[in-house]
Formats: sequence, structure tokens, C-alpha cells
Amino acid sequence: MPARKMNQAATLPDPESHVEGFRQVRHNRRTELAEDYVELIADLIDHGGEARQVDIAQRLGVAQPTVAKMLKRLVGDGLVQQKPYRGVFLTTSGRDLAATSRERHRVVEAFLLALGISEETARVDAEGIEHHVSAETLDAFRKFTMGR
Repeated sequence: MPARKMNQAATLPDPESHVEGFRQVRHNRRTELAEDYVELIADLIDHGGEARQVDIAQRLGVAQPTVAKMLKRLVGDGLVQQKPYRGVFLTTSGRDLAATSRERHRVVEAFLLALGISEETARVDAEGIEHHVSAETLDAFRKFTMGR
């Protein structure tokens, strides 16, 4: 018997909803890098007392000029301060963003682990998902993992 061909057309959401979905994704992409950087800077400071450009570049797998450019943007956004020969420090806003990002990562990772995903895969996947998950979905993840 030949396999049945699936011939279903996808239903498109109304234009306003469609636009909002894409707008949210674009916003998340713009903030994703800033969140990754401040979270990493906070981790480096917490674990080693300092965050240096060379360490940030090594952990993100990018070149130091890339880090320098991003740090300049983060300084402009009021998230970090750079002190010559002393490394990178988070402002109060930077620490708040890092804490929020860490918590989102923790919740997403816990949810993935609760689903039976391996620790390594959950850690890696949470790194991407955490930036794109809505507050509503994050709350559902949190409730799900607390109920287990």
C-alpha cells in the first residue's frame, strides 16, 4: 500500500499576531548577546574574582576584538564598566540582568532535565531557549518542575 501523502496547508495566524511573533523574536535576538555576556561576566567574577577580555573570548569561542566591540556596546548600554588593566565589572543594571538570565537558564535547564534530557544536552539547549521563552512559558516550566 502506498504511503498517504500529507497535503495539509498550514494555517496562517492573523497578520497582527504574525507580526508580533516575529517582532518578539527580533527583540530576543538583539538582547541575547548582552544577556550571554553579562551572565558570563558575573560567573567569571563569582568564580575567579575578575572577568578579563581574554577569558570572555576563550569561553565564548570568539576573538578578543569581537569581545572588545561587544563590551563597548555594553558600556554604552550601562551594563558594564571597564577599568584599564583591571578587567570588566558589572553595573547594578548588569548584575540585575545577569541574575535574571541565570534564573531563566536554571528554570529551562531544570525543565529539560525533568523531561529526561541528558545533563550536557539540557545545559546546551537551555543556553539558547532561555533567551526566547516567554514569561508565561517560563512560569509553566517552573510549575512543572516544582510539581515533580
